[in-house]
Amino acid sequence: MGISSIKKELRVLDKEALIALIATLYKKNTSARDYLDFYFHPNEQALYLRYQEKVFHAFYPKRGDRYSLKEGKQALREFAKLGPSPALKAELMLFYVETGVDFTNDFGDINQSFYASLESVFLAALKLMQKEDLLGRFAKRAGEVVGATAGIGWGFHDCLAQAYADFYAGELSDPEEDMS
Repeated sequence: MGISSIKKELRVLDKEALIALIATLYKKNTSARDYLDFYFHPNEQALYLRYQEKVFHAFYPKRGDRYSLKEGKQALREFAKLGPSPALKAELMLFYVETGVDFTNDFGDINQSFYASLESVFLAALKLMQKEDLLGRFAKRAGEVVGATAGIGWGFHDCLAQAYADFYAGELSDPEEDMS
């Protein structure tokens, strides 16, 4: 069913049936609940904190010892769909990378796909920051992320350092210097 088919079906329902449908959707679907909560009570900070916790638990689960990049990236996608400010979206993306770097530094070298995920989110965050004129706001944190990867293999540090240099060329010198 496409959006036009759904709209056609919804137009036939009376107000009470629409309310019942939305209430059922709210009860059964977490994404719908988050969207409706944010729609009616737009508290970006509370929403951000909820998704920050989801990202954190993707790397450091409450039970078990298996991280899940899939869950972390899903949290990023779900958060973005809710329509937060670009600054909070960039904030959560950077948090994902920071948490992944902390995880590596806590548990040792992981694997290429792990680092590729962090690299892609770091690059996407920098692109968003550039588009929304937020690079200056996040310069120190982005530099700290690069600095924290200095001993990590798989070309991870080199990739992040190059991305940082590409986006901050002319604005800042060296990410390690910016941290002091």
